[in-house]
Amino acid sequence: VNVGCVPKKVMWNTAVHAEFIHDHADYGFEIPSVKFNWRTIKEKRDAYVRRLNDIYESNVKKAHIDIIRGYGKFTADPEPTIEVDGKKYTAPHILIATGGRPAVPSDSEIPGASLGMTSDGFFDLEELPRRSVIVGAGYIAVEIAGILSTLGSKSSLLIRQDKVV
Repeated sequence: VNVGCVPKKVMWNTAVHAEFIHDHADYGFEIPSVKFNWRTIKEKRDAYVRRLNDIYESNVKKAHIDIIRGYGKFTADPEPTIEVDGKKYTAPHILIATGGRPAVPSDSEIPGASLGMTSDGFFDLEELPRRSVIVGAGYIAVEIAGILSTLGSKSSLLIRQDKVV
């Protein structure tokens, strides 16, 4: 919800609108110049994600589910038990939402790696980059390259190959 599916879909829909505007003349529409404001969509997207987070948390509370934030681990206790920040919790059902963090190579592994960002960083961008290079060919990389390119960033997509072509 925070840095994946939902905000990416907002950005994808933003790019779809840009593409429709680009094609309007082909359908007989005369449109004066249209300007795109990255900050506007970023603010609206971020507010939408915050609102969804609040809705999800409210629904969890309505279902009488306790949310315990912190670092947890299962214990060897006979009942299902988790220890979070030194305190033990027992319940018939325990869900651990681990979250995730991307692995970033060091500059010694890949020179210049520290100059890049992960796909999570895409959602932190305060403005549309004039130029962008996306490394990878998975669906997220391809979608982000398409979004950036459609919205006006001169974008390149780098993919690994086992042999020179």
